Amino acid sequence: MSAMERVLVTGGAGFVGVNVADRLLRDGKHVSILDDLSRPGVRTNLRWLREQYDATGRLQFQRGDVRDVETVRRAVRGVDTVFHFAAQVAVTTSVDDPRHDFAVNLAGTLNLLEEVRRMSTPARVLFTSTNKVYGGLEDVEIVRDGDRYAPADEGWRTHGIGESRPLDFCSPYGCSKGGADQYVLDYAKSYGLDTVVFRMSCIYGPHQQGNEDQGWVAHFAKQAMNGLPITLYGDGRQVRDVLFVEDLVDAMLIAMSRIDLTRGRAFNIGGGPSNTLSLLELIDMISDLCGERPHLEFGPWRVGDQRWYVSDPRAFAAATGWAPRVDVGTGVVRLFEWLQRHGHSLDLEAVAEVAS
Repeated sequence: MSAMERVLVTGGAGFVGVNVADRLLRDGKHVSILDDLSRPGVRTNLRWLREQYDATGRLQFQRGDVRDVETVRRAVRGVDTVFHFAAQVAVTTSVDDPRHDFAVNLAGTLNLLEEVRRMSTPARVLFTSTNKVYGGLEDVEIVRDGDRYAPADEGWRTHGIGESRPLDFCSPYGCSKGGADQYVLDYAKSYGLDTVVFRMSCIYGPHQQGNEDQGWVAHFAKQAMNGLPITLYGDGRQVRDVLFVEDLVDAMLIAMSRIDLTRGRAFNIGGGPSNTLSLLELIDMISDLCGERPHLEFGPWRVGDQRWYVSDPRAFAAATGWAPRVDVGTGVVRLFEWLQRHGHSLDLEAVAEVAS
């Protein structure tokens, strides 16, 4: 990616978006953000970016919705690369309102692909998909292992879930993101676009506006820091591989710089088997950081919740040489320290946004 490259980040005021935009701007790129600012707290991220980079003249912001074709058409004009993060991000919300979920995640992505296809020199596109495209993994035999679940099969334990796993969309969210995932891949085949899909596991780190429906690592930490109870849906032994956001940004930039090797491919991206946490294990870590254990409440299992999911990132590593650098212990401490500095103001702004 050249210094003069122009980059569009849809959903650029969100957690992943602000981290990608920050890195690109630090590297001297011109960055345009398209965001409808509908998610509580994202105005804080946008204001922070503006404070850091408005003086450079390389940051532009357009408030808009990917469901609107004209908005997307204006946004892609003149850009070389698109990081497409704009999405409805919660399984629970998708169950409550599947039409909205479809319109944003699938129709919005198709709008973007079509407008990129219309460009005289089509931009490269990286799309963030989800591990939910693999469904509930009901055929993977799970056993209890202390405060976590684990596969009975040693191969699953050692390597995680690879891209050869059959797709099995579950929940409206899984369907909308999975459908968009397939469109993004097909536009490389059918139209020759330079597209890449990241099927992501759990990402965490600074600027995460975690809540009960999405961003559970930050949500648990914020609840504990504020002396509030934490609700676990299920028994808390669910396991995910977690990836610190700086490592994700590294992977995304590498994917775009090595488009000759990544084009038209989907990659499972996460911390992998060496960076895993159960919900209960995260509670233990947060308890140590806070000096006391938060009060836990339990609710029923939620639709599409996998008892165990760990990414196998070997395909992307083989293609690019990428590997996570921030281990779980270090990453959780870094997030906790960031929330100690910024969490209170984030909560106040989120409340103000909801009230306005």
